[in-house]
Amino acid sequence: MSDTARVARKEFRGFFASPAAYLFLGSFLAAVLFAFFWVSTYFARNIADVRPLFQWLPLLLIFLVATLTMRSWSEERRAGTLESLLTAPLSPSALVLGKFAAALALVAIALLLTLPLPITVSLIGPLDWGPVIGGYLATLFLAAAYVAIGVYMSVRTDNPIVALILTALVCGLFYLVGSNTLTNLFGYPIGSLLALLGTGTRFESITRGVLDLRDLYYYLSIVGVFLVLNRFSLERLSWSGNPVGRQHRLWGWVAGLAVANFLAANLWLAPIGWARADITQGKLYSISDATRHQLEQLREPLLIRGYFSAKTHPLLAPLVPRIKDLLEEYAVAAGGQARVEFIDPTRDPAAEEEAASHYGIRPVPFQTADRYQAAVVNSYFDLVIAYGDQFETLGYQDLIEVKARGERDLDVLLKNPEYAITRAIRKVTSAYQAGGNPFETLQQPVTFKAYMSPSERLPEQLRSLRGDLDSLLDELSKQANGKLKVSFEDPDANGGVLGETLAKQYGFGPQVASLLDPDPFWFYMVLEGKDEHVQVPLPDPLDKTALKRSIDAALQRLAPGFLKTVALFKPAGFGPGAKSYSQLSKALAEDVRVKETDLKNGQVPDEADALLVLAPRDLDETQRFAIDQFLMQGGSVILATSPFDVQVATTLNAQRQTTGLEAWLEHLGVDIQTSMVLDPQNAALPVPMERNIGGLTLREIRMLPYPHFPDLRGDQLNSENPITASLGQLTLNWASPIELDAEKNQHRVVTELLHSSPDSWRSDALNLVPDYRNYPDSGFAVSDERQPSLLAVALEGKFDSYYQGKPSPLAHAPTDPETTGDDSQAEETADEEESPQITGVISHSPESARLVLVASNTFASDSALDLASQGLNTLYSKPVAFLQNALDWSLEDSGLLALRGRTQLARTLIPMPESQQRLWEYLNYGLALAGLFGVWLWRRRVAVADRRRYQKILAEI
Repeated sequence: MSDTARVARKEFRGFFASPAAYLFLGSFLAAVLFAFFWVSTYFARNIADVRPLFQWLPLLLIFLVATLTMRSWSEERRAGTLESLLTAPLSPSALVLGKFAAALALVAIALLLTLPLPITVSLIGPLDWGPVIGGYLATLFLAAAYVAIGVYMSVRTDNPIVALILTALVCGLFYLVGSNTLTNLFGYPIGSLLALLGTGTRFESITRGVLDLRDLYYYLSIVGVFLVLNRFSLERLSWSGNPVGRQHRLWGWVAGLAVANFLAANLWLAPIGWARADITQGKLYSISDATRHQLEQLREPLLIRGYFSAKTHPLLAPLVPRIKDLLEEYAVAAGGQARVEFIDPTRDPAAEEEAASHYGIRPVPFQTADRYQAAVVNSYFDLVIAYGDQFETLGYQDLIEVKARGERDLDVLLKNPEYAITRAIRKVTSAYQAGGNPFETLQQPVTFKAYMSPSERLPEQLRSLRGDLDSLLDELSKQANGKLKVSFEDPDANGGVLGETLAKQYGFGPQVASLLDPDPFWFYMVLEGKDEHVQVPLPDPLDKTALKRSIDAALQRLAPGFLKTVALFKPAGFGPGAKSYSQLSKALAEDVRVKETDLKNGQVPDEADALLVLAPRDLDETQRFAIDQFLMQGGSVILATSPFDVQVATTLNAQRQTTGLEAWLEHLGVDIQTSMVLDPQNAALPVPMERNIGGLTLREIRMLPYPHFPDLRGDQLNSENPITASLGQLTLNWASPIELDAEKNQHRVVTELLHSSPDSWRSDALNLVPDYRNYPDSGFAVSDERQPSLLAVALEGKFDSYYQGKPSPLAHAPTDPETTGDDSQAEETADEEESPQITGVISHSPESARLVLVASNTFASDSALDLASQGLNTLYSKPVAFLQNALDWSLEDSGLLALRGRTQLARTLIPMPESQQRLWEYLNYGLALAGLFGVWLWRRRVAVADRRRYQKILAEI
């Protein structure tokens, strides 16, 4: 090893004895910086990663390493010094290893000089250092393989130019074999085999942040093979011109056996998939604990079937092996409860027919090409997750994400496959269980407690419902197999002691049928588990079928694994400017059952586990009462509202509005200010601009800063709460500040979820169109008062009803038809008397009640998502993920919280003006030059030290 170190030191110093090393380092840095900032248009790409740094290195290193190694042996042969080296008291192996190590060390220095790039990205965006470490490691291993090839090609000739060409050809061949250009010309089986042989495919795998032993050894095997061949070539040169003897043949056999072993080890390691380390943040490419927990709950066999065509779009083909590897991990983690299959329907007509008829899967036309022609091919890129009689399908829209970087330049990546697959598994298992017996999943018995007055005190309809309740409880007791206990109690017995307890514990109070029948009575139902209770609301209508639905819904809330139901209130309306929530509704339906409601009957649907209220406007007393009482029942309410209504049509219009919830929120200790928050850290707005060129007016869209879109990230998102912990970034549109009453909220758990930046300001102006002529930096006048504003909050604990001590709005007042002269109204009153509205007021909520408030009226609307997506050139779904997380947190269902929002394209750079972007770019140019200068100073000091040492030796002689 000491001989190897001396040779490496001598060769390394030889690089710097001439301008060769500086030319190599300068060329390398210039090419890397050009590819990073110009070819990949890094700031326009707007993703906080360093993929552009490593994207071009497999090709760039071919030519740079070929230039670096072309003289390593060929110059020795041409100058006639090779014979002296081979006869020197040094092992030829030390010579080979020394030259290899010296060249690799120079490449390592070149890589070290690129470190300012990832450091810069980490300062202007949420960089995941896992892929960065993987990228540098992959580059070193790839460079080692290329250097080994280069020094071997150099020993084969005495002409450096020939050595350069041979190195470039062989390294280029290794890269081409696995490139998409070649693999796309073949079907998947042959293409996947070629990909395993190519250096580029393995390189991309490691740069994802996954260190797989098979990928690392692949490069080591190339290094080993060509270093052995290098050593063997030196041996052959030493006996050149002599007759081939036994020792020479033995050398050939030893070299051949060593090469064969290096190659065979790749085959031996191929099935070992567990020897890998996922070093990405959040372990994006490994099965998470949440997924393992979901798989542990399987009671029936799970089928995961992948439909992939041999021929597909060139950008989708590299993603198929990664999905297959992930699905194999699902099969292992399920412990035999999951079966994974892969089918090519284009080669199996029966499977294609089954996919279409049973699962509704049909091919998608993609443009592709083979060796002879380009064509549009119908291909498959789908997954089926089946459990019992339930199934879910995932298409390429669910599995990939696309970001446009130009008219034809696209980034196509796996979106978040683990989340999509685990979500589908969770949905099918929940739907399968929902059709079965909820008592089978209950770990502890539950108690049905009925707090009811005697039948003679109940209204007529409730008397019959009381009899239906008895028969239903008998049926459930048989079904429960000992896990259901039943208790009936009269709250007015013993002087009303129980009634007082219920008022304190649950906020229950006497009920009335209507103002025409003011005699109070009790009719409450509660299901109690070990540590929680769920109120069974009075069904609507008051019949046995609706009552059974209410009890089943309450049971499913206590039983784990059942699909939850979310009641959704959203504004009605059509035409320009009307708010729609199709993207949100579609995303919610993937995780929960969504039941839309207008709340006009004064009740939230019986089966609802949570209530989502979006952009309310002019709510009446009945609708407000429904929201209030659902919260008092211990329910969870997620509310997105603001005092301003913004219409997104041909222009931007804002107007003040009343939601009908102002007094209600103020009673709860929450006040939404009548102003909007503007933030200098903001997302861009697509703004139409006109340019005059030679008398011709051209209209174009430019992305300009828009302070009404605060870009929230870092400590502006609460990292301790699961609603916001995994988001990383969130754009909030036209938001208003929230003020909390500390006294009213002192006994609740208050979690501030979202804040604007400390430099944000407030404005009550209704003009939302930016004026970049007068205010070029922001488009709006900037206030001198700068302060962070609270934009979203979560409250948990006991709430007092807004209607405490007030009559229920659902109790109808008597109407005198003689006074009104309205016969139709008299008929309606008569109908109400025949069908009384059973109502009462729950005065306060249990401690489990939760309220999440986002002060934005356009939050998660289709128009807001479309504006944000235009600014990023990719589908923006963070507001949707926020609401999904809020629902999961409210329902205490954390199964998908850890997985949602982990897409790679979601890591965006901090918004900054173009001048600041140029500053960061020029800073990296300056740091590269400073790095080169630092290397020159280092080598100059070494040269001076060597000169002094030599002078001292000469002086002693």
